[in-house]
Amino acid sequence: MPVSIVVGGQYGSEGKGKVAHYLAREKGASVAIRCGGTNSGHTVIDEKGSAQIFQQLPTAAILPGVKLALSAGTYIDLEILNNELERACVDADRLSIDPFAVIITEHHKRIEKETRLIDRIGSTGSGTGAAVIDRIQRDQDLKFAKDIPDLSGFIGDVGQDLRQRLQRGERLILEGTQGFGLSPLHSGMNPYVTSRDTTAAGFLSEVGLSPMDVDEIVMVIRAFPIRVGGASGPLVDEIDWETISKEGSHSLPLKEFTSVTKKTRRVARFDPVVVRRAIQVNRPTSIVLNHLDYIDKNASFDHKAVQSFIKHVSKSINFEIGYVGLGPSCSDCWRLKK
Repeated sequence: MPVSIVVGGQYGSEGKGKVAHYLAREKGASVAIRCGGTNSGHTVIDEKGSAQIFQQLPTAAILPGVKLALSAGTYIDLEILNNELERACVDADRLSIDPFAVIITEHHKRIEKETRLIDRIGSTGSGTGAAVIDRIQRDQDLKFAKDIPDLSGFIGDVGQDLRQRLQRGERLILEGTQGFGLSPLHSGMNPYVTSRDTTAAGFLSEVGLSPMDVDEIVMVIRAFPIRVGGASGPLVDEIDWETISKEGSHSLPLKEFTSVTKKTRRVARFDPVVVRRAIQVNRPTSIVLNHLDYIDKNASFDHKAVQSFIKHVSKSINFEIGYVGLGPSCSDCWRLKK
């Protein structure tokens, strides 16, 4: 069945937003689905060349012909959602929200602040984890999307709609969040993990689809893995942005900031161990290797250093690279010939 799942193979910020947008456009997807909370931001470059960051909506929100869905496994911050709906000019005709998506409240954000998660494990403090806990504990005060009058025009049976579309043979894109190295179940990185599973199977469960529906799992990795700033956990062979800038002869210094908290990201050299584990658990059909433009300021598809790095990564993870990213735009994504 025609479902494509986009997953991260490291610690997030691998470029999943760009890839999900690219796949939605290239495969003519009818619906793009987002699950998870607002503790991660996905970036896509719009037609004007501006970076658009989405914490709630799928990045296909900038593709007018694609319907959008927020599944039962979504945790919604109403302020963030409303801002993104306005920015992307999305109305109820394009977006469907499952009635049992959970609402993140100020109470949830306050709990995460009081428990010092931000300082202890580098949490974004978005309230997503606290909302997950309330759901697990069956808190009677927990609010769902169906309880919010302002969302009434968006509420729909997401699962039924997706099933009908699949029966008609329509392509669906499931945009997973964060990365395998943050999975509380499979990464082995506790306590430096997120509040939800970050595997293809986990995302599929949150959306309410069957494994039998999936024909494509696209894993996204990056040349230099990152973690969020602060005490966010182990990062093998950690370096700094000055080193990457110098080695790649970049005239302007490279530096990344987290899209949610705006902290400077920690960065390291490529580590195959976490990626091999991610491959084992997710069983991807293809892998995208992003941020190859960091290798050299003049990087191109035929650049010797780039080609050498692609071969090195493929060998170290025992998996052929299917796509490469040479910049932030979808136009910088190349499919490698078999």
